[in-house]
Amino acid sequence: MFGWLTRGGKTPGWLAVSFDAASVEFAHVRRGRGDKPVQVSTYAARDLRNGQSVERVKRDYRLASYQCSTMLRAGEYDMLLVEAPNVPRAEMKSALRWKVKDMVDYAMDDATVDFLEIPPAADAPAGRSRQMFAILARNEVVQARIQQFQNAGIPLGVIEIPETAQRNIASLYEDQDRGVALAYFGANWGLLTVSHRGELNFGRRLELGVDELIADGGGAFERVALEIQRTLDHFERQFQYVAVGKLLIAPTGRPTGLCEFLQTRFEMPVRQIDLAEVLAFGAEPADATTQWRLFHHFGAALRDGAP
Repeated sequence: MFGWLTRGGKTPGWLAVSFDAASVEFAHVRRGRGDKPVQVSTYAARDLRNGQSVERVKRDYRLASYQCSTMLRAGEYDMLLVEAPNVPRAEMKSALRWKVKDMVDYAMDDATVDFLEIPPAADAPAGRSRQMFAILARNEVVQARIQQFQNAGIPLGVIEIPETAQRNIASLYEDQDRGVALAYFGANWGLLTVSHRGELNFGRRLELGVDELIADGGGAFERVALEIQRTLDHFERQFQYVAVGKLLIAPTGRPTGLCEFLQTRFEMPVRQIDLAEVLAFGAEPADATTQWRLFHHFGAALRDGAP
């Protein structure tokens, strides 16, 4: 998304990093060969409230030797589905500023803008309008994140969003040329994405997370099922050329019973995934809690491109 910022070390692959006063979390992924060509070489979630520091974690794990990315959090950016302006690619960001200026509550001069293209149907007639996502964040948010990494001495190359990280994981589960719906639930929020051929076609925030799924049980399950059904119905009307073949539930860290409930509500296959199915963790596989906590870090580290 927002890059390139600073070139990092020459270690192959990407290291997705996030940190604040309480913790440092990161995951490194590189492409290889074999049955699982995506290899995780290092990952960790370190609590900084026990005397550790960002500087110590950086030194212990040699974070400065990687090409690094990070992610914006919910509320730090806007993702808007719009009709693509009919301009050359080099002029797209400028054209999008005019197109979305009345869709957010801040001035375009104060915003950083990027975009994600949505591939049209293979048989779409030439000249037919295309859709894309406009990604916007306040300059102060982006600059604060860059400054955070500069102060820590960690090179930051790209700033991602959870939707693109989730798309990267969904792409590992695609088959039979069908779309993949993937739902992730954090502690108090959720994200539902639909991807096809490695591209993000749809993303929707869900206003509940694992804590409520466990506390509210059936009531929360019904809300999730309704939100997913509405999303899939809307998606089917908007993207008639993409058939969603399955619904995947990301690791939740704790048993919730949600997947089993959704299996009774949808005719398509529904299952909870284990990242060890598609990522080669080596001698230290990530447990369910770690997969849940670092889910989007693994996804962000899967980005294509240099290095």
